[in-house]
Amino acid sequence: MATGTALFRRRDGGTLMFWPEAQASEMVSHLAELVKIPTEPAAPHASDPPAYAQALGLEAEPIRLMGGQIETALRTLAPGFIRLPGGYIAVAQSTRSSIKLLTPELRLESLSVTETARLVRASAAINQQKQVGELVDRCGITGAKRQRAIDSLIDERLHSTLVGQAWQLRQPPGTNFVHQLRDAGLFRRALVFVTAHLLEYSVLLAAWAAIGQGALSGRVDFGRLAAWVCLLATMIPLRALTTWSQGMLAIGAGGLLKQRLLAGALTLDPDVMRKEGAGELLGRVNEGEQLESLALSGGLTSLLAVFELGVAALVMATGPTAFPQFPAFLLWIAVCTTLAIRYIARRRDWARQRLTMTHHLVENMTGHRTRLAQQPVATWHSGEDEELSHYLRLSEQLDRAGARLTALASRGWMILSIIALAPEFLSSRSSTTTLALGIGGMILGQQALRRTMTGLGQLGGAWIAWGQVKPMFEAAERQPARGSAMFDSAATGTNALEAYQLTYRYPGHAEPVLKQCSLVIKKGDSLLLEGGSGGGKSTLAAVLAGLRKPQSGLLLASGLDPQTLGDAQWRKRIAAAPQYHENHILAAPLAFNLLMGRQWPPTEEDIREAAEICIELGLGPLLERMPGGMQQMVGETGWQLSQGERSRIYIARALLQRASVVLLDESFAALDPENLHRCLECVLKRAETLIVIAHP
Repeated sequence: MATGTALFRRRDGGTLMFWPEAQASEMVSHLAELVKIPTEPAAPHASDPPAYAQALGLEAEPIRLMGGQIETALRTLAPGFIRLPGGYIAVAQSTRSSIKLLTPELRLESLSVTETARLVRASAAINQQKQVGELVDRCGITGAKRQRAIDSLIDERLHSTLVGQAWQLRQPPGTNFVHQLRDAGLFRRALVFVTAHLLEYSVLLAAWAAIGQGALSGRVDFGRLAAWVCLLATMIPLRALTTWSQGMLAIGAGGLLKQRLLAGALTLDPDVMRKEGAGELLGRVNEGEQLESLALSGGLTSLLAVFELGVAALVMATGPTAFPQFPAFLLWIAVCTTLAIRYIARRRDWARQRLTMTHHLVENMTGHRTRLAQQPVATWHSGEDEELSHYLRLSEQLDRAGARLTALASRGWMILSIIALAPEFLSSRSSTTTLALGIGGMILGQQALRRTMTGLGQLGGAWIAWGQVKPMFEAAERQPARGSAMFDSAATGTNALEAYQLTYRYPGHAEPVLKQCSLVIKKGDSLLLEGGSGGGKSTLAAVLAGLRKPQSGLLLASGLDPQTLGDAQWRKRIAAAPQYHENHILAAPLAFNLLMGRQWPPTEEDIREAAEICIELGLGPLLERMPGGMQQMVGETGWQLSQGERSRIYIARALLQRASVVLLDESFAALDPENLHRCLECVLKRAETLIVIAHP
């Protein structure tokens, strides 16, 4: 296999663009510094660049490079790095046609995207070279066509083949959101958008001023018409630039917002999630979509409308009709603001009712089978008609408030402005210029009010949605402990798990569930923990597994605490299978449900090991019944599983994490004696250290 050292060197034998594995940590540090990604104080060097990036407080998102998709990945990879045989290449900048690689001499070397993709594929293509060459020779292809044929066949073979692994560096989604917007270049895009719109508006005013001055003076010559046409033509590229920059700004900000909300949803406090239920959480997700669309469109509209309002007010205040028209304009702005406030209040009530209905619908769907079996038929739809009637009434009120806001704001101003200008229209002393300026101010005010009220309505909806998604947005700041890369494989002492004076109390409860709890579990131990319901067994399991943080006490795994190891390494050492009502089969292939604690997609060895454990746990007949085997879809919309089968999949999932400590919470409660015996044999054989929680 070709090495990166041989491939990524200038043809003249000069600059080496390849980082050997020994310098991987330096590569990550210099790459982050070059692209100005803020990092935390230097961590001890590690041979694994993704782990070292994590220790620096960065995210290293893995990207699998398929043969036919390398060029697409390279165009969006920067900043990032690619693993090749013997080391890495560091991608500092990228465009559609070229990329810049950071060399060990800290220089930037440019390569085309096509050439870089060819070099990355070359390390995998070397294995195909001999076989494809023999095939081409048997076909009788010689000369210059031979190499072209070989290259084409190799490219086709590698099109859907994994040829490399890359990682993209970025800040965690929970970092300062303003800094994320700045680093993504969205402030520059916003400046371009505002500048383009202001220029477009200024050109429009200049165009109408040019033609209006000529019309009022009675001298509309060819020069004025030509200037008017040129100004209108100038508006076309400005309008295109405004639309393009607005779209790019919306896409960029929306992507960052979704990324942050997703990170926040995955870091919500488990106790908060248990109280809200699936319906309320789904409502929050739906409001996140509303927030993105309404905030961006309404915010941009309002920003531009404020400028237009100022221009309209300036025209009225400095014109000859200032006294009757300008005070009327200020009065009407106050009236429209009142209408906007009432509209937002109506929308808030409507949104609350909609979220309540979503919550009830999802909860009823989740508990559908229970309702069929245990709830009287006459009460299945109790309260639904009342909810729908209330929702319909709120919808009608919202529609009326919206119509008043959008229609009355602009059209009402036209009527009020005409009334204010009526004395000037009726006066014989009024000049054509005076009337023209008054009408111009009226039209400018009407357009600005229409845009402003539309933007305020959208911003009001975004503000209401923000109240729902705010917990998820703020939860993203609570990033998991990263630990240090130097302790990734560290293990000291003979104790697998130690707990000293642990205390834990649930939020809002005065009495702790765990009080001064201490235990020591040595490597190779198998421990059975029994106790009555409500005694704190599952709470202790959650604390030991790192799912809950104790208020006091010391917790160690192989002599290291959770802060030192970090959440990821802690869960690599302690794998837990929570109780059945807190565990879940995802709507995904069975292989994913088994191997979700490992890398995905899995290797053939992963699939083989998962199948072996399933057979040892008595799931062989299940695999035989499934048409797709390990790739069969299971979960909410897939293959139906019994409670015992689900329990055994949870056990297999924990065992497949290859953790030194396996913690099973009530995992055997739904098993018959025969399967219980088989499962006990499997976990005792495969778990290095075992903790089983059960009722006596």
